[in-house]
Amino acid sequence: MSFDDRHQPITSSYWPAEQSVEVLDHTIGRALSLAAAHWARRTALVDGASQQDGRRWTFEGLERDAKRVAHALLTRFSPGDRLAVWAANCPEWVLLEFGAALAGLTLVTVNPAYRSSELEYVLRQSKARGIVVQPEHRSRDLLHAAAAACKELPWPCEVISLDEWHSFVRSGAQDGPLPYVRPGDTAQIQYTSGTTGFPKGALLTHRGLANNGRLYAHAIGAGSDDVWINPMPLFHTAGCGLVTLGALQTGGTHVLPAGFDAGVMLDLFAAEHGTVLLSVPTMLIRMLDEQASTPRDVSSWRLATLGGAPVPPELVRRAERELGVGVGIGFGQTETSPYITHTRPDDPHPQWWETVGRPLPQIEVKIAHPVHGSTLPLDEVGEVCTRSVCVMQGYNEDPEATDAALDSEGWLHTGDLGSLDSHGYLRIQGRLKDMIIRGGENIYPREIEDVLFAHPDVSGACVIGLPDEEWGEVVAAFICLRPNASADARALSTYCREHLASFKVPHVWEFVAEFPQTASGKIQKFVLKERLVHGYGAV
Repeated sequence: MSFDDRHQPITSSYWPAEQSVEVLDHTIGRALSLAAAHWARRTALVDGASQQDGRRWTFEGLERDAKRVAHALLTRFSPGDRLAVWAANCPEWVLLEFGAALAGLTLVTVNPAYRSSELEYVLRQSKARGIVVQPEHRSRDLLHAAAAACKELPWPCEVISLDEWHSFVRSGAQDGPLPYVRPGDTAQIQYTSGTTGFPKGALLTHRGLANNGRLYAHAIGAGSDDVWINPMPLFHTAGCGLVTLGALQTGGTHVLPAGFDAGVMLDLFAAEHGTVLLSVPTMLIRMLDEQASTPRDVSSWRLATLGGAPVPPELVRRAERELGVGVGIGFGQTETSPYITHTRPDDPHPQWWETVGRPLPQIEVKIAHPVHGSTLPLDEVGEVCTRSVCVMQGYNEDPEATDAALDSEGWLHTGDLGSLDSHGYLRIQGRLKDMIIRGGENIYPREIEDVLFAHPDVSGACVIGLPDEEWGEVVAAFICLRPNASADARALSTYCREHLASFKVPHVWEFVAEFPQTASGKIQKFVLKERLVHGYGAV
């Protein structure tokens, strides 16, 4: 038998939906009501930006305030309307998420780093009828920009400032029935993070978001004694989905700082006795560096779960070595609400840190040939496809993109390259479009990045392919070095030749202070590639 006798090994690269945890056919509002009934007076939400103010909500208080928000929204909008939110992390964002869900509105999440033209695009593309906006963010006047963008729309779009939050909430009825909302209704329009260009609006249902957060929390063993310290942006499915809805449905406490700062995060872990973190790898690296320089008592911290970007095995070992913190690794995308797979605490796979785990319960995964779509044999690299109730309904007002992503059998073609082993563990090799073909040889950037990250002088690595007349493509590496590191291109080339076949060793080296990233922590490889392509001949 296998190392894990709970599951029979599979014989092809197809993992059927595992039934150990049921799908709940309910809405986000129903999830809130159930949590309020079950954990009424336990702490549900903590304002991590203002601990001295004592801003805390119990589960019953969270439901009460969310209902007030719902009634206030219904004085201005009708069920089915789209409402945008343009703000950094704050408790009002969470209350708005729940209030919109109870009111039957579709929440359109907007990155506060967006410029005015990007905001107008999202408002127009989503047909938003209103926007709740933070007046200022990082010295930018968001309120003025929102008002200007709304004036350009061919329909009325009301601007609601978070500065007027209390009067806004008081404007609604204090009681009365709320509309009937169906589990299959669209809860949110989440715009993809744009690693390749203009974002598309993924239509995510109540059923998909609520179940995905619960399935993730179940996979990591979360419970009512857990305290989640959440640095992930709420406008992304990781922040408002996995953490907000995962903690909600397992009775955990959700501590919400205003944004990511390594020192603030560690202070919150110490002060609130935090136990669980969900972050991108870069955040954990910065927290490890901060803890090494200025230690805090973070002995309560039991688990760091990582996603949104490749997780180097060396980072897993470092977290365990320096903090004694367990590490979990997840994989997904916005279109799947977002998680598809995850490792488990005390995972039985002997090389689990090289994988992104098994599919979550109720989620199917297969590895398909990138050209003709057939299911591949075990351990062969192809396109990762998935099917479940968590998959989006489609892209808003974009049938062509929807048809390209979702096939007639309901499989979402993720555009990611990966392979399944006989125990159902998924390994990711990068994006299909990022695969490098050098002289007929397929090269997967992830393999090279993991080797480079293990070098003691390297804090980050990003590998891309560059066009080449002789080879078709050659390998280029962008490197972030640790402080006071001495490694150069020659030293790193020598190091790579000790661990990789010669054709995989980068031919072009660029050293950078940081990588261009989306707000969810994904490196924008297309930006790096554009930076080099025009001047490549001189490198």
